[in-house]
Amino acid sequence: MFIGREKELESLRSLLAKRTGSLVACRGRRRIGKSTLIEEFARINGCRFIEIDGLMPREGMTNEAQLLNFSDKLGAATKREIGAVANWREAFDRLNEAIGDSEWTVVLLDEISWMGKYDPDFPGQLKSAWDSKLKKHDRLIVVVCGSVSAWISKNILKSAGFAGRFSRDIVLKELPISLCRQFWGAAADRIASREILDVLSVTGGVPRYLEEIDPTLSADENIRRLCFQRDGTLFNDFEAIFSQVFGADCEVKRSVLEILSEGPKTCSEIAEALGVGRGGSISESLDVLAESGFVAKDEGYNPETGKPARQSRYRICDNYTRFYLKYIKPHELEILADRYVLESLEFLPEWNAWLGYQFENLIVNNANELFERLHLGGIPILSAAPYVKRGKKCADGSREQGLQVDLLVQTRRSVCIVEVKRKNEIDESVEKEVAEKLRRLSVPAGVSKRTALVYEGDLAPVVRGNGFFDALISADDLFRA
Repeated sequence: MFIGREKELESLRSLLAKRTGSLVACRGRRRIGKSTLIEEFARINGCRFIEIDGLMPREGMTNEAQLLNFSDKLGAATKREIGAVANWREAFDRLNEAIGDSEWTVVLLDEISWMGKYDPDFPGQLKSAWDSKLKKHDRLIVVVCGSVSAWISKNILKSAGFAGRFSRDIVLKELPISLCRQFWGAAADRIASREILDVLSVTGGVPRYLEEIDPTLSADENIRRLCFQRDGTLFNDFEAIFSQVFGADCEVKRSVLEILSEGPKTCSEIAEALGVGRGGSISESLDVLAESGFVAKDEGYNPETGKPARQSRYRICDNYTRFYLKYIKPHELEILADRYVLESLEFLPEWNAWLGYQFENLIVNNANELFERLHLGGIPILSAAPYVKRGKKCADGSREQGLQVDLLVQTRRSVCIVEVKRKNEIDESVEKEVAEKLRRLSVPAGVSKRTALVYEGDLAPVVRGNGFFDALISADDLFRA
């Protein structure tokens, strides 16, 4: 099943008009569909496809094993005898010899960080092979791909040796909400938006997870089967991808995620919670987690000044990661022993409040999908991120009240407070909440304030009739492309 990715496919397709070879990077969270995207591009455009993936790091892994795997995979893909290679220069020479110029060829070097992990000269040999041989094939696209985006960024994309050599750098995100409903197939029109959102609250828009959905089962049963059984895909996947992406160097990153599972925090707040200094390891771990698709760095603009915020906040942007840490990990031993019984998801602690938070996370992740509905289509967006202003003590001894906005969308001339609600019934109290936020939100002269409500639940007719919100966006609206 291949859904969406039209923008990425069109970007790749434009390379077919070039008269020289193209070097492409494709990065993103594990399971997000990177290799599937490249394979689909090759298929629909009739390109010869050669895929070579690195071996997953493990104890005792060597560069020699990676080289042998490379030659074996190249031989299998090209149906020719490759033979042993002594180093990466020879390996890339064999790849070059296997490429003809009579047809378009797409070469996918997948999990390239694993491939090059055991030889510090790997990036240099790849660069040399590209410059001297590979780029001269005018019908060749070489894609370097991997889940350890930080490694690709540091060793290749930001390396001076590769400057100006990449034609595309594709960072693959989750599928937008509007496309996720397609994973329910013909049953989608019969399934309520609330039930689909329950599943997305656990999976996010990760294609590999959505492929596991059984449309004939309820959201509760799908989640129970995938998350709370010892052979469930989502019960096992977190530890697998965490060890695969980060290897032995993962304890600080895991600790950071556990702190963030309680809610967004600044780097200083994370360091304080862990009882360490703010420097090196925490900042580096946050950068790596953000590059790898687990964490989002919400920078945004300060609406009072119209300038970038002085301090960024970090949140877990991956719904599955937060669900795993909050609800699956605490019961790991019981699940492994087949002793965990969950009669209903509603019995999970703070379940309804948590669903509201996950819905909010989905909306923030899909902020770009809202702009047309906020009447901002075609207008340059300065910032679209959650906004938090802490209360502070005033000179007269009083305390200024703080402010928290689910999503603040800012342009040069306006700010829009986007309130996100998921409740069975949504009444006039939501207007009072947002009116108070409007009162506390300071903006420069000449900047307008607008309001929007993104909701799932029964909206009281009076809210629609009052006209307080400049835009009302329901969950059903979100599922319409």
